[in-house]
Amino acid sequence: MEYKDYYRALGVDKSASADDIKKAYRKLVRKYHPDVSKSKDADAKTKEINEAYGVLGDPEKRAAYDELGSGRGPGQEFRPPPDWASSHGGADMDSDFFSDLFAHVGRRSRAGARGGGYQMRGVDIHASIGIDLADAYHGATRTVTMRAPPRDAAGRLVSTDKQLNVNIPKGVLPGQQLRLAGQGHAGIGGGPPGDLFLEIGLTPDARYRVEGSSVYESVPVAPWEAALGAHITVPTPSGEVEVKVPINSQTGRKLRLKARGIPANPPGDLYLVLDVVLPPADNDRARQLYETMAREFGSFNPRARTGG
Repeated sequence: MEYKDYYRALGVDKSASADDIKKAYRKLVRKYHPDVSKSKDADAKTKEINEAYGVLGDPEKRAAYDELGSGRGPGQEFRPPPDWASSHGGADMDSDFFSDLFAHVGRRSRAGARGGGYQMRGVDIHASIGIDLADAYHGATRTVTMRAPPRDAAGRLVSTDKQLNVNIPKGVLPGQQLRLAGQGHAGIGGGPPGDLFLEIGLTPDARYRVEGSSVYESVPVAPWEAALGAHITVPTPSGEVEVKVPINSQTGRKLRLKARGIPANPPGDLYLVLDVVLPPADNDRARQLYETMAREFGSFNPRARTGG
């Protein structure tokens, strides 16, 4: 039997905590996700990462793995001690058990083991899905393609893709995980399949910045709207709103709209961040107006006002 260094596969030390192992796993899954990675070995890396986490993410399997693998290096052949099985749950734990521990597919069932075989739960799959901000506000349905190998009649893994319709709930937040029960890797010996966990990511949009459930939206305003005040209509992820621009507003001023952020529990706020935009001096009339302003506001020094 060939020893595999699962700690190296996840890039963590053998003393790593369960949280550190989980964080490393999720980071690598995002890195090698087919929608993100351009690496030719992305599929192989994803399989290796899932296999490693299937063992190290389970306290029982990790303890058995640490005991069996102590002092061994990657690729090294080994056999468990003769008395190891009887001291860890009974003589029914034959060499197939150890093979499956290091080519992991899930969790051994002691009930199945009493009948001379064993059952193993399928490995959970962790992946990411990108949505638009509007989806977080209103909910949506997305179709994702996953590679979750089932087993054929002989128990061998068969590589195939499957499509899933995923319901994105209203109020979902970036970083939140959606659990799809039974959509992970297949089990063996009649064991149940694992689950699919999809981490929510927001598609970048230059208009918006999201912090938790709060949303910051950049709103362009004309110089006269900022200086004289104005009522303007602003499109937002939840629909158009009319807001008042206060007199003498400057770029960067925030107008808070309570509970108009992502409708989580509790809902966040929406902050409209004003951005004063100057019209171009691209014709004679426009240049004359700017020259008039330069004369009328001759004592105005914007750098002095900001300490520059």
